[in-house]
Amino acid sequence: MPTLHRTRIKICGLTREQDVDAAAQAGADAIGFVLYEKSPRFVSPERAGELAARLPAFVTPVLLFVNASPEWIARATAAVPHALLQFHGDETPADCLASGRPFIRAARVPPGPAGQGFDLLKYAQDYASAQALLLDAHVEGYGGSGQSFDWTAFPWSHPRLNASSRLVLSGGLTPANVTDGIRLVRPWAVDVSSGVEVSKGIKCADKIQAFVAAVRAADLSLSSPS
Repeated sequence: MPTLHRTRIKICGLTREQDVDAAAQAGADAIGFVLYEKSPRFVSPERAGELAARLPAFVTPVLLFVNASPEWIARATAAVPHALLQFHGDETPADCLASGRPFIRAARVPPGPAGQGFDLLKYAQDYASAQALLLDAHVEGYGGSGQSFDWTAFPWSHPRLNASSRLVLSGGLTPANVTDGIRLVRPWAVDVSSGVEVSKGIKCADKIQAFVAAVRAADLSLSSPS
């Protein structure tokens, strides 16, 4: 029997009940809420709590922060007590650990060939305590731009990266290109926001379904005999 390669799926930047429901029904493993006030996808901690309460068992809420104060993080985690945290700004390893919660660290990779010299191996070492590294394109506004980075820039099989169990591929993913990204990088998970939207913060159920279907097609293509 073949062993199915299963890529986890995170849908980020949700602001509406119907989008949370659509993502969960489509088979998303995690739902991201942006608690960065300058983002067009911003939700307050209390609103994140209302939306997260709709999630069925085994779908993980993720709270995204950008250079947030300890008080803001505490307010958000009180509203969504079982959330995984995602740090997307200039947070140091100590900043990420200060909450005492499991976290994902976003790596903002510059566009251009070979990631313009970004040292992902050192970054992975510096944030070794992160449950995962989320690779996104370095753009103004901290993500959600629909831009991707050079997927050929890094040695994905390097033990320090351990793509199959620690990396989340993000940045410019869509139903049209996510299959190629998974085949090349073979990440633990993929993260999409703008690629399933009709406008910033407003998701499309059909695009979510198409994205999930494309991920599963990639998984099927990577299945191998046990």
